[in-house]
Amino acid sequence: MTRALDMHVVVLDDEPFMLKLLAHLLRNQGFSHITTCDNGVAALGLLEHAGKVPALILCDLNMPGMDGMEFVRRLVEHGYAGSLILVSGEDERTLQTARTLVQAHRIEILGSLHKPVSPQALAQLMAGWTGAPHAAAATPRKRYDAERLRQAIAQGELTNYYQPKVSVRTAALIGVEALVRWRHPTDGMVFPDQFIDVAEEHDLIDDLTHTVLVQALADSAAWQAHGLPLRVAINVSMDNLRALDFPDFVCARAQAAGVAPQSIVLEVTESRLMRDVRAPLEILTRLRLRRFRLSIDDFGTGHSSLAQLRDVPFEELKIDRGFVHGAHANETSRALFFASLGLAKELGMEVVAEGVEDQADWDFLKHTGCDLAQGYYIARPMPAPALWQWHTHWQQRIAASAALQPQDTL
Repeated sequence: MTRALDMHVVVLDDEPFMLKLLAHLLRNQGFSHITTCDNGVAALGLLEHAGKVPALILCDLNMPGMDGMEFVRRLVEHGYAGSLILVSGEDERTLQTARTLVQAHRIEILGSLHKPVSPQALAQLMAGWTGAPHAAAATPRKRYDAERLRQAIAQGELTNYYQPKVSVRTAALIGVEALVRWRHPTDGMVFPDQFIDVAEEHDLIDDLTHTVLVQALADSAAWQAHGLPLRVAINVSMDNLRALDFPDFVCARAQAAGVAPQSIVLEVTESRLMRDVRAPLEILTRLRLRRFRLSIDDFGTGHSSLAQLRDVPFEELKIDRGFVHGAHANETSRALFFASLGLAKELGMEVVAEGVEDQADWDFLKHTGCDLAQGYYIARPMPAPALWQWHTHWQQRIAASAALQPQDTL
């Protein structure tokens, strides 16, 4: 991508030497419009003038008076829509926390730099920056009301997309995860983060889950009939586990579709803390007794915890994407990944790594002992009919990759 070298760049640091160094490195990369500030108040003052608003800010974290974190909060108050690079001599875990906070504020962060800053590290972060405004921060997602969602469920507007899960060792297709989509007649494709919480808050989650389950079982039966037996994973909210007849419903639907319980994976995500665990524990145990597979989703985030591993007979653990993508280059993520993997293996569980986004993620997993992988590097979610074509393409891709690998010689 071509960088916008005439964009305004601000360097904020309380150390005069760092201001001069960073400005010098930026000029060497071709940037000409650079302003240096030794305190946050001065930098924020630039945002008051339309012609001086920076497209990029390089911000120190540890400064007297207004530190970097307070400065970021003040940027949000000013409606800043540019990009940010954090510069600090702090440890990696502190930098990771700072990056996470910036992302939570919906400010585009290009990355972070350790002091002393090297020209190569700065060049690498700047390489893909175009200076374009961060549109996502200015475009709030539409929220749908409960009555409209109720109509969508009743009128069959919800549909399943499927994301493949493949073996890390062999790259063979093992299963898919069903991900609900809403084909809105006027708004087009609506993603679940725009309506799942509405379903949970207004007692529509049972109807929604039933719709997803019935369609997933029908698609599973069709794949099986055509020689492609797959495990099909279905997301189950803890709110589904308040109805004691849920196991009977799942069992009856699977039997009617001709799908064995062992082929169904129920991925449990606890998005809200349950005050009374008696019903969920009974329901999950009954499902396991009927040989449905149970998976703990997004492990390490939200309320997914060690206590759940102790109390619920899960067979599968899904490591959250936040601990997978980029773990090869992030010491903290890598440590948490291996901790989760080791724990699951000690408990005899199969492990799925979510968020496998690129070749580096895939190569990292191949040397870890992880069982299954899922993510955009493998495939994006797709309608059921598209799975056949993707599977053929994936097999060809793996075969071509294997042919390029060096062969052992005797």
